[in-house]
Amino acid sequence: MTILMRIIICMIVCGLLSTAAFAAHEGDVGSAAFLSGDIEKGMMLFKDTKFAGATSGKSCNSCHPDGKGLEKAADKKEFNIMGKKQTTLEEAVNFCIEMAIKGKAIDTRSDQMTDIVAYIKTLKGKKMEKEKPMKEKGTAY
Repeated sequence: MTILMRIIICMIVCGLLSTAAFAAHEGDVGSAAFLSGDIEKGMMLFKDTKFAGATSGKSCNSCHPDGKGLEKAADKKEFNIMGKKQTTLEEAVNFCIEMAIKGKAIDTRSDQMTDIVAYIKTLKGKKMEKEKPMKEKGTAY
């Protein structure tokens, strides 16, 4: 009976270990896929005035030319836009879609969301040119 008990215990332990290993592997694949968006597609969406059914004629780029103001978005844990708090970058993107470009929020796990988030994350540490006064740009007053 002790041999039978040992065999059963070994089978249970092996089953649990293989299940845990499989679950961990699946989680890695899922999160890696979620984190890896197409940066080029994301940039196109960022500049698209019809993104997410936008009706305002604006794009993300209208308020954030070439990503201005989003340089630290990848590292933020909380956003405060127009007095409203968002706890993820995806929530912040959807808030801007609804409020700024007057579109419909997109699924946070969609390809469009992973693409635009991937693009926004490339802005990390990017130096944005400060707006020069009109006189320095060579434009007469």
